[in-house]
Amino acid sequence: MDSRNLIYGEWMTPSGETITVVNPSNTKDTVGVLHLSSASDMHQAGDAARHALTKWAALTGTERANYLYKTAELFVAHIDDLAQVASSEMGKPITEMKGEVMRAVNLLKYYAAEGVRANGDVIPASSSQVLQYTKRVPLGVVAIITPWNFPVAIPIWKMAPALICGNTVIWKPAEFASLTAVKVAELFQQAGLPAGVLNLVIGKGRVIGNTLLEEIEIDGVSFTGSTATGMQVAATAAKRNIRYQTEMGGKNAAVVLGDADLSLTIPAVLSGAFRSAGQKCTATSRIIVEQSIYEAFTEALQDEVQKLYISQATDPSSYLGPVASLSQHETVMKYVQMANRDARKVAEGVAKVDPALGHYVMPLVVTGVDKSHPLVTDEIFGPVATLLPAQDFDEALALCNDTVYGLSAAVFTRDIRKGLRFLDEAQAGMVRINQETAGVEYQAPFGGMKMSSSHTREQGQAALDFYSQIKTCAIYYG
Repeated sequence: MDSRNLIYGEWMTPSGETITVVNPSNTKDTVGVLHLSSASDMHQAGDAARHALTKWAALTGTERANYLYKTAELFVAHIDDLAQVASSEMGKPITEMKGEVMRAVNLLKYYAAEGVRANGDVIPASSSQVLQYTKRVPLGVVAIITPWNFPVAIPIWKMAPALICGNTVIWKPAEFASLTAVKVAELFQQAGLPAGVLNLVIGKGRVIGNTLLEEIEIDGVSFTGSTATGMQVAATAAKRNIRYQTEMGGKNAAVVLGDADLSLTIPAVLSGAFRSAGQKCTATSRIIVEQSIYEAFTEALQDEVQKLYISQATDPSSYLGPVASLSQHETVMKYVQMANRDARKVAEGVAKVDPALGHYVMPLVVTGVDKSHPLVTDEIFGPVATLLPAQDFDEALALCNDTVYGLSAAVFTRDIRKGLRFLDEAQAGMVRINQETAGVEYQAPFGGMKMSSSHTREQGQAALDFYSQIKTCAIYYG
């Protein structure tokens, strides 16, 4: 499979550099070829999105919704093909990938339903014979920059609200999710989406990403990726007075108190830490355990980690597969080597496949480092978690909050008073009791505090606020 750009309804292959995509589960398997775009390709996409904006914005919400409903139906019909491409391209287990496609389906339907909801308020006027009201109007052309770890769900939870609000889209996916992006764009086109409403441009961020942010006439940008890049996106957008939304890093904690039900806690902690090979911004990477239960928790954790089924992404039984790419493998393995040098191993998984075949990293839990160690402070974005003991609830809560990030946090306890206090005092945008740190539902706002996010939220009703602006209208009819 070769990548292509979609610009003003036409598929075209850019003439730039090419990258061969290999399967991270088995690097001898070639998945496809990426054809990288130039700045001129991005300028064409910008012109296309601007040209299509007036007609798209003029459609009724019901008319725009119909395209989203049709796309959702196509996602369901092509779930096997779409999941297969994504799993082969970036290594997420096929069963988990199908679940991600269904999340996208639900997102499309959720935002399609917004096409017939009220989009403003009537406001009493101080004068008689005046009708005063507000209504949502589109931002305009929005740039969407998406990562490789959720190659279907994250683009859809950005594009669906953007489209239902009447915006047109320029989509720049991560290189290691570009083949999946082509499949997604094909389904939108099959649904009949008008030319120029969705434009897909494949390429490197330092080339076309910079062009998109610095030169193209855009009215908003939604970005998910690293904190360093997100801060650059925010700075560039602020200079141009472009509305921006950045979802960045996380160093999420699962706090296990002495009264926790381990039969519930262990599976949730493992799922949060090791599903998707730990490549989630909401992944559990710090496990803070109250001293009174520390030994029992550690023993139970060791047993369950040994049972994890680690195999190729296309194996339906896989709990986790490889990390997404060679560069990601090299990054995560530096932390594994650091753990082997500085920490004490608590538990490590065993693969059901030869790890040398692909970019496999065995799930690893370590302890014995202090709270300032990089294993505790850095976002690793791989299947590596650090265990930290705490004397009591207060120390556990302090450790949870001792990070520059603030995306997600969870507490495991039978004591509802401590649980509710945790929800109030944990410095994270998404907090949970007796649930894993990952897995926020599609209809709920998604986002963090501190260095994890900018000042808006994705998903749910909050996304509509970002992708629209309020116009205040007044009519004198006397």
